[in-house]
Amino acid sequence: MLILLNLLSGVALLVWGSHIVRTGILRVLGADLRRILRHSTNNRVKAFCSGVGVTSLVQSSNATAVIVTSFAAQGLLPLSSGLAIMLGADVGTALMARILTLDLSWLSPVLVLVGVPLFLSRKQNRVGQVGRTMIGLGLILLALHLIVEAVQPMMHGAGVRVMFGALTGDTMLDALVGAAFAMISYSSLAAVLLTATLASSGVISLKVALCLVIGANLGSGLLALAGTLAQNTAARRLALGSFAFKLAGALLILPFTSLLAAGLPMLISIPREAVVGFHLIYNALRCIACVPLIEPVARLCVRVLPDRAEPNAELRPLHLDMAALPTPALALANAAREALRIGDLIRAMLDNVAELLHRNDLQKARETIRMDDDVDHLYAAVKTYLARVSREQLDEAESRRWTDIISLTINLEHAGDIIEHIVGDIEEKKIAHRLAFSEEGLGELEDLHARLVSNLQLGLSVFLNNDLRSAERLLSEKERFRDLERAYSYRHLDRLSGQTLRSVETSALHLDLISDMKRLNSLFCSTAYPVLDAVGALHDTRLRKRAVDAIHSPAE
Repeated sequence: MLILLNLLSGVALLVWGSHIVRTGILRVLGADLRRILRHSTNNRVKAFCSGVGVTSLVQSSNATAVIVTSFAAQGLLPLSSGLAIMLGADVGTALMARILTLDLSWLSPVLVLVGVPLFLSRKQNRVGQVGRTMIGLGLILLALHLIVEAVQPMMHGAGVRVMFGALTGDTMLDALVGAAFAMISYSSLAAVLLTATLASSGVISLKVALCLVIGANLGSGLLALAGTLAQNTAARRLALGSFAFKLAGALLILPFTSLLAAGLPMLISIPREAVVGFHLIYNALRCIACVPLIEPVARLCVRVLPDRAEPNAELRPLHLDMAALPTPALALANAAREALRIGDLIRAMLDNVAELLHRNDLQKARETIRMDDDVDHLYAAVKTYLARVSREQLDEAESRRWTDIISLTINLEHAGDIIEHIVGDIEEKKIAHRLAFSEEGLGELEDLHARLVSNLQLGLSVFLNNDLRSAERLLSEKERFRDLERAYSYRHLDRLSGQTLRSVETSALHLDLISDMKRLNSLFCSTAYPVLDAVGALHDTRLRKRAVDAIHSPAE
């Protein structure tokens, strides 16, 4: 019993080490890896090579699949390019399996010894995540060593031989077992490494090992399929095409596993090397052979999963990929894209307000009020999505980004409520009574509205790029808007004293609109504060503002 427990703990340590390496690499190089994949769409060979390189770094074709299917779901990646990347990912996993089965037992304590101090002392920055990755690599190598030691005594146990003997009769059963382990461990790499270790210890035959390896490849394809069930059709097509390649390869090679098991030792005498060598050769030949078939398979996937019109598509979040939640950098990028989409809805609502200032369109007013429901729905989706991102896994920069995203979505939701209130007032006080603003008043409202739209766009740009110069300009625009709000309010009061009929009729609405626009502008300009505060410029900016106010304010 103790021997079996040691074996299972070694397998668990292998899976955990793979997870640590994957998350560490994605946190250090996540943005760069996504950029490499996204820019590999114009050339099939380039896409294939990028899949090999990215997967070799993260040591998981499943992690690459999460990124690629997320791009496909957002329309950023053509299906054919995505399939090429997925084929390259399979080769990248096989390459890493080959590297990790080299005699690197001396490297494990070195990696752990160096990685632990780095991670504990600097866990909130990139250096700490490099230490985390080193710990993961050390644990993988240590786990392989522990598994080898654990299976040695098992060789002499009759019960263990009977248990593994069940895997020696049926080719398809062995492949399904390999697929199941890859899915349970969420890593085909871990499944292959364990299979190679068991084969080297004589616990399983070479034929069983080959079937388990082929099954592990199928398991990774099934994981990708399962991860896209909640996504749109584009993501499911990509996962389906990748699984089709894996299934076709398995069906072609499984009938010949007995011949391969008999002939492979003539080329590679060591069982462990034979298993890993077969995994590399099989994936390389399969993927290279599948590259010319990418276009036909892509057309087949489109035929099997055609586009369907989705009701209320504007209400459905487009970028909140649940499969990306274990990777904080990717999840935050998805949430940021959805937040920008809320900003686009706010812009559309503002454009409708501009029309309602000019003409009394009841249908347009009702449609604008309904759009606030869309804003509320997307806000709730982003908030729920961000709540599912583990705050403990975020470094300092990611924590700030998390706060910026949730702050922006809250402000945009408030902006939607204010615009709904504005349109409600226009409907009640202007459209219902068929009134119109005076020419001077309409010009003032148009000027404030144009500045609102401009500041909204500038605020979203600051949120996206964190540009200091744009943030300073945005704060300056906020002060300019405040001054105009005061000036236009005084002008309106002057027109009232002159008994301008239209000004009298729309006076309450006019002043309410100016006040509400000021509140909107404050929300749009709030994205400047985190950027200025991050570089220590916020305090200096406030001091300059106070000095300017002191110069221009009247003496008491």
